[in-house]
Amino acid sequence: MEGIEHKTISVNGLNIHIAEKGQGQLVLFLHGFPEIWYSWRHQIVYLADHGYRAVAPDLRGYGDTTGAPVDDYTKFTIYHVVGDLIGLLDAITSEGEKVFVVGHDWGAFVAWHLCMFRPDRVKALVNLSVPFIPWDPMGDMVQMLRAACGEDHYVVRFQEPGDIEAELARMDAKTVVKKFLTFRESGPLYFPKGKGFQHSPDDAIVSLPSWLSEEDVEYFASKLEKAGISGGVNYYRAIRLNWELSAPWSCAKVTVPTKFIIGDQDLVYYMPGMKEYIHNGAFQNDVPLLEDVVVMEGVGHFINQEKPNEINKHLIEFLRKF
Repeated sequence: MEGIEHKTISVNGLNIHIAEKGQGQLVLFLHGFPEIWYSWRHQIVYLADHGYRAVAPDLRGYGDTTGAPVDDYTKFTIYHVVGDLIGLLDAITSEGEKVFVVGHDWGAFVAWHLCMFRPDRVKALVNLSVPFIPWDPMGDMVQMLRAACGEDHYVVRFQEPGDIEAELARMDAKTVVKKFLTFRESGPLYFPKGKGFQHSPDDAIVSLPSWLSEEDVEYFASKLEKAGISGGVNYYRAIRLNWELSAPWSCAKVTVPTKFIIGDQDLVYYMPGMKEYIHNGAFQNDVPLLEDVVVMEGVGHFINQEKPNEINKHLIEFLRKF
């Protein structure tokens, strides 16, 4: 695709696939669920054309990155994934080089922790859709979502190994990709046992949105068929373990210059307490160098694909400050 190069880097016992284009300061793009490097196709080309070196890996358990034990969710903690990224940066940059980081969805969660654990490796951060989530002594996110939304909330349903895999196996990979990427409810995503996507009827995927082509779906689906869904779901299954291991980071802050962007139709924006956290000063307190919060009107969760031109403009304007 438009001069993008593909490489495999051996890191932490994994063979990490990266897509890369351009020369200049490195911008590391981190994808979410259930995606791969391809989610950043528009940003990779744009930033490479504007003087940056854009690198987007398939994270542990996804796409063409191999070697992760997908049958063991305990190998998918935030510490494993951040370790993968530090190893990757060590392999593809000069010693001590700082890079720009851009994350979306789970990639944003990983990016927040990369910046918190290793601010010495990050020049500035742009995160999409998922704000910083501070460690909470009252419990982990699964507990809170179960209490607020019940057993059918997708994060809760994803917890039992093998359960959601069996349910999704009833659909072909293209249908799974379409169901996730075309989900447009601003409220919670429910996944009632045996009923699949409660708010995503089949007719919702017949006519794809303008930003998602059949060719895009086919590419995502081909990589999902290769890697399977368990690797991505394991990030959710490791939430409790992340919480247990992250107690030493209680009250820790993210101290790199940051910009945050979210759509006003993003389901994350409507999670319990999320709007209040983003806008009432707590977010700024936890991320003291947060320079800007942008809420884009009429935009859903997959914001970098749905509105690539707008996101590209936000990225270039922010990165050029440094």
